[in-house]
Amino acid sequence: MITLDDIEDMSALTRAEIDALAEHEHSNEFDAAVMGDYLMHVHHGPQKVHQMICEDIRAALHDDNAPHARKLFAVLRGFLYEYPEAARGVGD
Repeated sequence: MITLDDIEDMSALTRAEIDALAEHEHSNEFDAAVMGDYLMHVHHGPQKVHQMICEDIRAALHDDNAPHARKLFAVLRGFLYEYPEAARGVGD
């Protein structure tokens, strides 16, 4: 039987990135891992992942939740380090 760990290990994203997508989409980690992996393989998909994480950073700041915003910012930095093409304005 395939477990959530197996799905996350097969995904193009890290567990922290999957957790950020799950938070953004209000879904479970399994659905977020599948969606995230799909997005990483479609045109402008990485930019969409970048946008989702940025939206959650803004929401955390709006809610005065600086610790959560910092955590998401660290996830964003790692994501952009691994996928620099996901930054807005790159490759358009």
